[in-house]
Amino acid sequence: MSATIQPMTRRQSVLWRPERRLTTAGLLLVVTLVAFENMGVATAMPTLVAELRGLSLYAWPFTTFLIASVVATVLGGRIGDRRGPIPGLLVGPVLFGVGLLVAGTANGMPVFLVGRGLQGLGSGVLLVSISLLIALTFTDRERPVIYAANAAAWVLPAVIGPSAAGLITVAVGWRWVFLGLLPLVVIGVLMLVFVARRLPRHVPSEAGRRAGVVPALVAAASVAAVAWAAQQQSILALGCGAAGLVGLGLSLRRLLPPGTLTARPGLPTVVASRALIAGAYAGMEAYLPLAMSAVHGYNPALAGLPLTVTALGWSAASAVQGRHLDWSRETSLRTGFWLVATGLACFGLVSQPWSPGWLAFAGCAVGGAGMGIAMPAISVLLLRYAPVNERGFATSAMQLADWVGSALLIGLGGVLLAVVGSALHPSSAVSLLSAGLLALALLGVRLTGRWPSKV
Repeated sequence: MSATIQPMTRRQSVLWRPERRLTTAGLLLVVTLVAFENMGVATAMPTLVAELRGLSLYAWPFTTFLIASVVATVLGGRIGDRRGPIPGLLVGPVLFGVGLLVAGTANGMPVFLVGRGLQGLGSGVLLVSISLLIALTFTDRERPVIYAANAAAWVLPAVIGPSAAGLITVAVGWRWVFLGLLPLVVIGVLMLVFVARRLPRHVPSEAGRRAGVVPALVAAASVAAVAWAAQQQSILALGCGAAGLVGLGLSLRRLLPPGTLTARPGLPTVVASRALIAGAYAGMEAYLPLAMSAVHGYNPALAGLPLTVTALGWSAASAVQGRHLDWSRETSLRTGFWLVATGLACFGLVSQPWSPGWLAFAGCAVGGAGMGIAMPAISVLLLRYAPVNERGFATSAMQLADWVGSALLIGLGGVLLAVVGSALHPSSAVSLLSAGLLALALLGVRLTGRWPSKV
């Protein structure tokens, strides 16, 4: 009996020691709030854009959030390296809360987009600051535990967030999808104020790499241009998309650690791995419900159910890795890529009419487990390989790689649907997309087999 209880006791003590209880509770509350908003807004979007007379701008609430998040992530990294996590921990939730208020009281799409932009700014700054807070509060060996708790904080929003948002939209109106979170944001801010007062004084360093604001703006505009071009079918869209890719390539050279685009062993491989695994899985999640409904005839509720299985598998695997503090995180990352590749192979099969639809559930369970093992490993390795005075820059680079990789691969799926298929007959397009995503996951397996001999 003692052999089974002792690991759990150690895990709980890592999070809930007296000096860490408030930090853990505040961190998990804020993560849960961001997760609920992230999961619920898509459900409310059809109703709210219709009421605000913005059907022609349907994609822009998502794009605005992404653009603001990209800029805020870079700024958050700069501020974090210069002043520590305290400014971001206090400003991020306030911006996010103000964004909820503006969006929830908007009387037109322009004001609503301002609210979404403020939410993106707050979310971007907050994600970087949370990583820096974890670096200050938990040791390298303990960090898998808090990352497992972070994953668990996403499960409840992933399971009930869309349904709850739908019920709220029908019962009391879409505005309360945003306004209903405000009281919890206030509680989170108050908790983080007390957490910030306990943190050691930050000693800035003039040395170290810093990301520029101008490249961040170029990257944000480039992502928006590529996302817009992927939804159009014209010469203008082709030119806009090409210009966006060029601008993105040039800006990323300034925003990512040197050697990221060639996956140099060490920190560059960690950042590149985040782009590969997050982008590949996001591409699958974006088009799996379409394949389930258009190819296999599942109704909308059942078509999205495999994504719930992903969330459960992700959380369960993350909890397992959090109980094994001595696991090699390099090996964990490579294992995660293998599991994700297996899930993507199932995705490719599900895109075909002759394949059983239930295979999607098995693929999402395996792929979700891969993400639950790989993502904490990436976060641990990032803080391990990044110089202490560049942790803000490295964290912003990792998050930026995630968003850019996801945006590009989701956009690729849209292009393939337009060129070789359609939303009614997506099999050929989705099979090509799945083959590309699988190739990226296998590339990740290869890249994560090379690490420096010493850290």
